[in-house]
Amino acid sequence: MINLGSISFARIDARPPFDCGSAPLGERLGARLLGGTCYELAAGQQLFPYHYHHGVEEWLIVLAGTPMLRGPDGERRLRPGDVTCFPLGPDGAHTVHNRDAATARVLMLSTRADASVSVYPDSGKLGTRPAGQPADRLNFRRQDAVDYWSGE
Repeated sequence: MINLGSISFARIDARPPFDCGSAPLGERLGARLLGGTCYELAAGQQLFPYHYHHGVEEWLIVLAGTPMLRGPDGERRLRPGDVTCFPLGPDGAHTVHNRDAATARVLMLSTRADASVSVYPDSGKLGTRPAGQPADRLNFRRQDAVDYWSGE
């Protein structure tokens, strides 16, 4: 059991504005099918670039603050207790910004997959996300794609 009011956050090793606090929960709870991470966003911070997944569904639960959610239909302000689901594919595209002075806290839950692909529409990138294979966790620009038979 974990109490979300007493967890400690470590800084994500990322450049601003993506350098928010992170507290992974899934492994600490012994979860196998669901992942969960609590994030703390100070004023001006953003939770990852705008993206969606193939192979992973996510939920966002607002614990504190009033962060701004950007999705395919535009932006909307969230408040504590709000829950939303980001389905697979482009309809699940999202990012979260904290544009307020007060710190925001959100809990992200996700299905766990052996492998997934992350798509970043704003920057034209794709990311491979194989479970347990950090060397194959790679990002590519769409424009660098090659034919299936290239190099064979």
